[in-house]
Amino acid sequence: MRRFALSDAAFAIAPLREELLSAHAGAYASFEGWVRDHHGGRAVAGLRYESYATLAQAEGEKIVDEALERFAIVDARCVHRVGDLAIGELAVWVGVSAAHRDAAFAACRFIIDETKGRVPIWKHERYAEGDAGWLHPEPPGSK
Repeated sequence: MRRFALSDAAFAIAPLREELLSAHAGAYASFEGWVRDHHGGRAVAGLRYESYATLAQAEGEKIVDEALERFAIVDARCVHRVGDLAIGELAVWVGVSAAHRDAAFAACRFIIDETKGRVPIWKHERYAEGDAGWLHPEPPGSK
């Protein structure tokens, strides 16, 4: 079963959350990352995510597997958008179920931080002034 996915279209969170339901879980934590209208003091008009899909999928799965080994969690999922996104659109979602909230929160934070730092997904921001620029993955823990 895939626990990490890339999506070239908007996706619904409810079915993903439902996959995490379990009689063993007493907690659920999630993270949603949205496209914001600014970055580095500049107005952002929109962006495009591109990835090396095969490598991104493999590295994303590896990160979720690491979370399952490191934290006392029941299950986890992560979906990251690729393609053109508008301001306010959902760009990335992480969901984690666990017996207890501390593990769910910690694993959720681990998955998003490692995804941003290790998965080959690049952001091409379009600025309000008309120019654009690439942003690359950041080292884990830099945000």
